[in-house]
Amino acid sequence: MGLTIALIIIAIYSTALILIFFYSLAQLNLLINYLGYKKRNEEAPKFNLLDPKEIPFVTIQLPIYNEEYVMERLLDNIAKIEYPKSKLEIQVLDDSTDDSVIETAKRIEELQKTGLDIQHIRRENRKGFKAGALKEGLAIAKGEFIAIFDADFLPESDWLKKTVPYFKDEEIGVVQTRWGHINRDYSTLTRIQAFALDAHFTLEQVGRNSKGHFINFNGTAGIWRKQCILDAGNWEGDTLTEDLDLSYRAQLKNWKFKYLEDVETPAELPVVISAARSQQFRWNKGGAENFRKTVWSVITAKNISFKTKFHGVMHLLNSSMFLCVFIVALLSIPMLYIKNMYGHLGWIFEVTSFFIVSTIILFVCYWFTYKSIQGSSFDNFVDYIKLFFTFFSVALGFSLHNTVAVLEGHLGKRSEFVRTPKFNINNLTDTWKGNKYLAKKLSPNMILEFALMVYFLFGMYSAIPLNDYGLFPFHLMLFLGFGFVFFKSLTSKA
Repeated sequence: MGLTIALIIIAIYSTALILIFFYSLAQLNLLINYLGYKKRNEEAPKFNLLDPKEIPFVTIQLPIYNEEYVMERLLDNIAKIEYPKSKLEIQVLDDSTDDSVIETAKRIEELQKTGLDIQHIRRENRKGFKAGALKEGLAIAKGEFIAIFDADFLPESDWLKKTVPYFKDEEIGVVQTRWGHINRDYSTLTRIQAFALDAHFTLEQVGRNSKGHFINFNGTAGIWRKQCILDAGNWEGDTLTEDLDLSYRAQLKNWKFKYLEDVETPAELPVVISAARSQQFRWNKGGAENFRKTVWSVITAKNISFKTKFHGVMHLLNSSMFLCVFIVALLSIPMLYIKNMYGHLGWIFEVTSFFIVSTIILFVCYWFTYKSIQGSSFDNFVDYIKLFFTFFSVALGFSLHNTVAVLEGHLGKRSEFVRTPKFNINNLTDTWKGNKYLAKKLSPNMILEFALMVYFLFGMYSAIPLNDYGLFPFHLMLFLGFGFVFFKSLTSKA
């Protein structure tokens, strides 16, 4: 390997590591914000829902597409929401193309007979996907406030009573609640998804919101002021994460967001890796699309502070961290050999300590979010250590898949909104076998994921002749992560 090539590899590797380090510092700052906020006691103006004059009209929107397995559960749960019937309407925004439409229509008719104002709204086509459905429903919505729930979410009956009062503050455009997980312990896959989402819904959402930095409506389990949606330019379907897009447009117009960590809205996590893949792809590609669409508006905004801009840019770059991680992983083996060939460049390899420091920072940050939900006993800490390194390995295993998504997003390649299939999985005895919405084809990335598993096995072997075991744990996690994703993908067909 020539010295020029070696220096190019070192430069790319070091740049990716430094970006990951900046991301971890941003997370550390959010942790400090989070811990500071937990000690504060805030009083906010609230509607008195015991006074009929203060009860606003609310529309609940349920955007659905081919949800045969969860429709009955969803409608039965929403029918239990406690709110005056004269001030509540429910829109079932049904874009389905299968037989579930018939059963949904029947159940809605039954609920209408109970006096519930519930409408079954169908469109000619799926233009704009979920954003298009929400926009069409909004045009005829009677509510001053719009609550949105995806098909797998099961809000508690008093959900509106806990969220609507905060809109007494006329500057608040959105109230978002924390996601819960009804099937957290179903498998390793659901446990690590819950782990990652818990970090987002505690550390990140509270950490940003507590200091007035931009947060995002999470697409579901939140409620909008209708005026805020319209003022921000309404729903747009030009990115795969329409929720993030509208959130930033609203906050750039000075609307405030209120995040309620204490209000949990349970939902179902994907139990099959093909479903998790499609969800991860949409979220990560959508994040990159929103970076392209919004970052310049954030940087040039006159009405927000430098710190809010920094956190906004890091937030929009969240998914791009997978690209940085994948670059670091891919180049780590050549770096091992460069270190052995060019001894005089040894000082450059101190930069690898950035990755160790970044990992330690994330380990500390995620522990605080984990213990806030699971508890802080010694047993919980031991469980946390195992879960953190399992999560870390599988996240590394997803890095190729998510890098493809991020690159497509940054390069502006358009793709359709692929929904995440729902399973109605509530406990360990429920099965996903036979679900007709599962992807029938194996992911083409699987061949590369297998090749990468072998590649990192070679990386572990390389430590022996080079007598350099510094990257061995990293290569082991990469080997296990890509192996997990590959073998789970191979066996996840219905």
